[in-house]
Amino acid sequence: MKWFIRLFFKTIRLILGPIMLFADWISTPKGIQRPDDLQSQIDEQTRHLALYEFKTCPFCIKTRRAIKRLSLNIERKDSQHNMENRQQLLNEGGKIKVPCLKITEDNNNESWLYESDAIIEYLQKRFA
Repeated sequence: MKWFIRLFFKTIRLILGPIMLFADWISTPKGIQRPDDLQSQIDEQTRHLALYEFKTCPFCIKTRRAIKRLSLNIERKDSQHNMENRQQLLNEGGKIKVPCLKITEDNNNESWLYESDAIIEYLQKRFA
């Protein structure tokens, strides 16, 4: 019975995943237009951020849309298929849960922010 349930949900993900990605692609929000010098400063600040994600996770899609709306250049790390990223998320972040924003401060202190709403709130306060 357990294998049947896993197969069922895997089939659902295989069907809905591409539909969700297509819907996201069709309705991608337009980003903020900033002067070049201000955008360069923001790009420099976002060099210290990395988003750990699963490509078809609805909460990851929500977070990516907010990043696009704010015109942020944040490194994205696939933690579903890339085992190195997944292991880094587990070892350094403490758990395999996405979306997760890794924030590296200037003094190399790292903090890991989970939950899409918390990530979006942090990005809006810092970059909006």
